Amino acid sequence: MFSMEIRLRKEFRAAIKNDMRIGPVHISLYEAIIDCWEEQGFSDPIHVYAKKLMPLAKISSAATYHKVIRELHDYKYIRYEPSCDARYGSLVYLKVADAGLGL
Repeated sequence: MFSMEIRLRKEFRAAIKNDMRIGPVHISLYEAIIDCWEEQGFSDPIHVYAKKLMPLAKISSAATYHKVIRELHDYKYIRYEPSCDARYGSLVYLKVADAGLGL
């Protein structure tokens, strides 16, 4: 799966190259999500928790975290399904089944 991880990172970088909506916080959060994906055995979807992703992405504000993860979803870099149950975590799909991040 290591090659899939590299592929996702390369495709993400290529996709954001000309996307002026994407800033450093988006990139940092996406990288943190990839790290969690690896920790969870490359499963898709993965369970994510703001408390875990925020420090990895160097995000200190919950409002910023929620804004940025929602934007990554809206811009179709990930599929995000928020959860109201903190024990379960929200779901993030990384478009692993797609041939090019679905972009």
